[in-house]
Amino acid sequence: MMEERQKKGNLVFAVNGERFELPSVDPSTTLLHFLRSETCFKSPKLGCGEGGCGACVVLISKYDPKFKKVEDFSVSSCLTLLCSLNGCSITTSEGLGNTRDGFHSIQERFAGFYASQCGFCTPGLCMSLFSALVNADKGNKPDPPPGFSKLTSSEAENAIAGNLCRCTGYRPIADACKTFAADIDIEDLGFNSFWKKGDSKEMKVSKLPPYDPTKNFSTYPEFLKSESATNLDSSKYPWYSPVSIEELWSLLNFNVTVNRASFKLVVGNTGTGYYKETQRYDHYVDLRHIPELSIIKRDQTGIEVGATVTISKFISILKEESNINLGSYGKLVSQKLADHMEKIATPFVRNSASVGGNLVMAQKNGFPSDIATLLLGLSATVSLMTSHGPENLTWEELLSRPPLDSKTVLLSVCIPFKKDRSSHQTHSRFLFETYRAAPRPHGNALAYVNAAFQADVSHCKNGVLINNIHLAFGAYGTKHAKRAKKVEECLSGKMLSVHVLYEALKLVKLAVVPEDGTLHPEYRSSLAVSYVFEFLYPLTDIHSSISGGLLDGINDISDEELSESSNKGCISQGKKQTLLSSSKQVVEFSTEYSPVGEPLKKIGAAMQAAGEAVYVDDIPSPPNCLHGAFIYSTKSLAGVKGIHLEPNHLTNTTIITYKDIPTGGANAGVVTSFGSDPLFAEDLSRCAGDRIAFVVADSQRSADVAATTALIEYDTTNVDSPILTVEEAVEKSSFIQVPPPFQPTQIGDFSKGMAEADQKILSAELRLGSEYHFYMETQTALAIPDEDNCMVVYTSSQAPENAQSVIASCLGVPAHNIRVITRRLGGAFGGKFTKAMPVSTACALAAYKLRRPVRIYVNRNSDMIMTGGRHPMKVTYSVGFKSSGKITALHLDILINAGITDDMSPIIPSYLMNTLKKYNWGALSFDIQVCKTNLTSKTIMRGPGELQGSYIAEAIIEHVASLLSIEVDSVRNENVHTFESLNLFYGNVVAEGEYTLPSILDKLAVSSSFFQRSKMIEQFNQKNTWKKRGISRVPAVYNASQRPTPGKVSILQDGSIVVEVGGVEVGQGLWTKVRQMTAYALGSIESSWAEDLVEKVRVIQADTLSVVQGGLTAGSTTSESSCAAVKLCCNILVERLTPLKKQLQEKNGSVDWPTLIRQAQTQSINLAANSYYVPEFSRYLTFGAAVSEVEIDVLTGETTILQSDVIYDCGQSLNPAVDLGQTEGSFVQGIGFFMNEEYLTNEDGLMVSNSTWTYNIPTIDTIPQNFNVHLVNSGHHEQRVLSSKTSGEPPLFLAASVHCATRAAIRAAREQLKRWDKLDESVSEFYLDVPAILPVVKTQCGLDYAEKFLETLLVKQPTCFK
Repeated sequence: MMEERQKKGNLVFAVNGERFELPSVDPSTTLLHFLRSETCFKSPKLGCGEGGCGACVVLISKYDPKFKKVEDFSVSSCLTLLCSLNGCSITTSEGLGNTRDGFHSIQERFAGFYASQCGFCTPGLCMSLFSALVNADKGNKPDPPPGFSKLTSSEAENAIAGNLCRCTGYRPIADACKTFAADIDIEDLGFNSFWKKGDSKEMKVSKLPPYDPTKNFSTYPEFLKSESATNLDSSKYPWYSPVSIEELWSLLNFNVTVNRASFKLVVGNTGTGYYKETQRYDHYVDLRHIPELSIIKRDQTGIEVGATVTISKFISILKEESNINLGSYGKLVSQKLADHMEKIATPFVRNSASVGGNLVMAQKNGFPSDIATLLLGLSATVSLMTSHGPENLTWEELLSRPPLDSKTVLLSVCIPFKKDRSSHQTHSRFLFETYRAAPRPHGNALAYVNAAFQADVSHCKNGVLINNIHLAFGAYGTKHAKRAKKVEECLSGKMLSVHVLYEALKLVKLAVVPEDGTLHPEYRSSLAVSYVFEFLYPLTDIHSSISGGLLDGINDISDEELSESSNKGCISQGKKQTLLSSSKQVVEFSTEYSPVGEPLKKIGAAMQAAGEAVYVDDIPSPPNCLHGAFIYSTKSLAGVKGIHLEPNHLTNTTIITYKDIPTGGANAGVVTSFGSDPLFAEDLSRCAGDRIAFVVADSQRSADVAATTALIEYDTTNVDSPILTVEEAVEKSSFIQVPPPFQPTQIGDFSKGMAEADQKILSAELRLGSEYHFYMETQTALAIPDEDNCMVVYTSSQAPENAQSVIASCLGVPAHNIRVITRRLGGAFGGKFTKAMPVSTACALAAYKLRRPVRIYVNRNSDMIMTGGRHPMKVTYSVGFKSSGKITALHLDILINAGITDDMSPIIPSYLMNTLKKYNWGALSFDIQVCKTNLTSKTIMRGPGELQGSYIAEAIIEHVASLLSIEVDSVRNENVHTFESLNLFYGNVVAEGEYTLPSILDKLAVSSSFFQRSKMIEQFNQKNTWKKRGISRVPAVYNASQRPTPGKVSILQDGSIVVEVGGVEVGQGLWTKVRQMTAYALGSIESSWAEDLVEKVRVIQADTLSVVQGGLTAGSTTSESSCAAVKLCCNILVERLTPLKKQLQEKNGSVDWPTLIRQAQTQSINLAANSYYVPEFSRYLTFGAAVSEVEIDVLTGETTILQSDVIYDCGQSLNPAVDLGQTEGSFVQGIGFFMNEEYLTNEDGLMVSNSTWTYNIPTIDTIPQNFNVHLVNSGHHEQRVLSSKTSGEPPLFLAASVHCATRAAIRAAREQLKRWDKLDESVSEFYLDVPAILPVVKTQCGLDYAEKFLETLLVKQPTCFK
């Protein structure tokens, strides 16, 4: 009967206007997998597989034949099932625009605003913006001015709020997006390639790549409209699309459960981003075609929402102006729900995630849902379909039941509205407020706590009477959202007073208790208390008493805030506005070496935006290609007895271990100058994350699932206890030796310096944790066997030649048998040097053994576990100083946790000391030990050791200032180097006039209004109880080291130029600078040619059999070294071509470039040149400084970066646009280390924050709201490449200014506690952990801040407030 009612058909859809019809398909196939493996469209990238990064975003368009409308929305293609797209049209970034058909204005504006660096995330960003543009232009807003859309600036920012980018720092991306917003002030937009100084507003608009919404191409092709709307033929596809509840019931109870078949109910499939699936289902049941499940009704009685309604659809209905009078409570609830739900997940997940799916995950799996808490606070009811029939009950009752069985389906949810009071009850009203605190304020992060409060209150002569109250809390470390009923009972029927509120808060703390094992449990309980305080405090009778001057030192909220707060029930939630304000970019560039020094667009930026730039995983799989995944240890130290795959993974899989290494080959996965690491553990796994085996299957998903479900048989008998901490390493003398050349030198006489000190700090301690690189493209490689025992390997590596060497060593063949090719990387940051080697080597070994191509794209979760990250360390310091703050001596005992192997750890001590020496410590002594522990090997990461060293210096300065109770900025100034002391500490590396730091600090103080703002912040902090601000100015000194680099320049017959260099393009603009340098250097034949020559240059991929001695791309100096190498090549070519040019000029009067090259060909002049640049002076210093201002919420610990001003000495920049992007991106990555990124491990040392759900890199809502950057051109530097300096690493250290400013804001909060006589310890002597996440900030302010505030009131005026 069911079969008869269904129209049978094949799966039909369109991609970029091209029709696809699939007679059969595995129903678990995702759209991303199909696009990347079965089509030529590679712009959607796999960044996480969790819906958490936005790299895979595409536009889905659906046609509604009833209303003859097309619905367009963005989705995560990594989660979207292909079978759910029957009759849909998919648009990818290639479909918007491309190299051949012309680029879309989105792609061109991204390129022109320098908003693409590595480019891996850019197509997804473009599609997120395009989706917002398409929908905004369909809206009923007034027509925008020509060239703009109906999008607002705020909507443009929010469109990309869910997309991650690790390179740019987001500011240029936001500016590119806001160029489409009708309400933007064009003067507020940042540095770009379109405008010249002095252009009028009109001129600026006219120079932008044109955008005309009326000429947007159709997202839904006409031919699809004529396709009959069919359901999939379930005899071909195990995919059912019931159209009624009766049909669904029949399916679940009879049809799909025959022979105990497994089935899955699907709507958006987004739950698989959180709960990773390893099982296969026999049947899929799509619930979206059942009308009762997609219902949305809203009237004066309440809201009914069907289970398959998407979160986005629910939000849009809640925001709609209703013709029906919803009442004041209905309007309030609608607004609060919409605002809160916009902070759930990301826009492209909300577009397909269903309300019902979210709730069922909460009920069955304990998912920390926000919607579950909101519904509990609103006394919602739910309708179910069970195997026994329909059932209605409250959401609270359903949460208390056991997990729903597989045949029970949630149908709908009802939220009741309360009726407005009659006219004689106007003194009564209903309140409703929601709360959430999360690592990211605007979504894309799980909440620490969420809450929904509802109250019925009456205003009486004596104050406010609470008639009834509901307090629901969730996500705090409990299986389900819960109501705090004892608190409700305590408050209901009482007049609200300070005393009543105080007693209620005590009960909240007892009611909201996280389960054992929950992270930051005290913080979560404290947050719940803060929320109840925020909700009820504005209703107490206290405000008039305070304004009457009863309490000294407590400045309460203003009258306006009070009335607004009692409406909203909150204190600390501000008004909606754009995330970012205007920012200034000042670049001082020179045309002396034109086109070097000009802010040219990054090579291929528009192509990257279109998704046409080819990364390793974009290379089409060769025939018979297999896919691999690593099986790694989850134990810190254990014997390995065996590996067992699940029975269903035994066929079509092969396990590769150390036993498969050919005779003559070595078990080598990493080789550096400090030693080698094994490719696979042999009989003993030495750390959690240790590679044990490589499983090979016919698809990446099969390999990943086989690896995930593999059982490793461990043996811990006769195995020592593991060493996990540096203290244990010291106890067992487990150290890694640092060769003498890498041992830093001490300075001065420490004992003498301490004797000169007025005061001392002895044996103070600080600790720094690890950090994951979070490149957007994970580790990847493709190995293809070739003739004569050779192998071609494509790898995403910062050091292809090292990869070649390791692969050859493992296979036991000469290096010339291994050709390693690297075109570009989707980000690296140091993580693709040693950590990329075992990935390509394992692929090559498997390909060698199986004689078939093998590739791998390491999934994000495994990548995070196996990469190791930045070096954690423990620092103990003793420091002597004068009363003025001048430091006379510093001694450090530093224990560096290197993990299990040497990797690059021996360089860390000297790198660390290089940046720590940025201050004049008088005498500097240290004892640094590199500890060998049973953790994954730590590796280099942007600013390795240097980031920690620079911060340690700031922490010591802060400590000295706090002990002396003087301004920390004055202590910094006391200890900034003189020219003489700088050369003493750094070894005479700086010439007279090159020490620019003092002038940068002075310039920054003026440009950032540092001193004026410091005074304003003092006043702000005196007037505000719940928000505190801090400001900090921090310097940086970076010791740059150039390495030898090869180059090769070839001029082809038509005059086009091919360049090869040792450096790899990782997003840092190396190719762009090399291209400019080539044009400049060859242009010395005839200076008028230089500009035209830029377009003739192509820089090509690194190939280890073409250019040798390529070395490592790292340390930020490879671009300039590559430029220097190319310049040497060009000089050779110029020398060969100049005599010919003179001859031709004498003969013809003039000569152009093509003619010159044609003649050179006929005269057999060698038009190719190789070089090897060996720097004469390999070291130099760069300088910079930053001022950052933050605002903290003392009740939640949330930190907002209001403004950051950076001045950086870039020398004479090779490309100021590229260097500006590096500066901004580096600074924001530093914010991640200091403020956001919590690297968590379990008791075995296994990383457990290994997903986008648990590891939070900065997003657009966590960067400085006002971000000003000035690149200083410090003139000629004879020992540099055309007087340039590096820019990639040093600005990273300046992000410490944000951390230091946060410390200053916390100090202001503690000063307030001291004034209330509620702080037993020192106001200023506290250590602020890194990263300073919300729990850390709130803990240092005081977890019981609200209670202490109320205690102060009760003590001062006990009778007034009871």
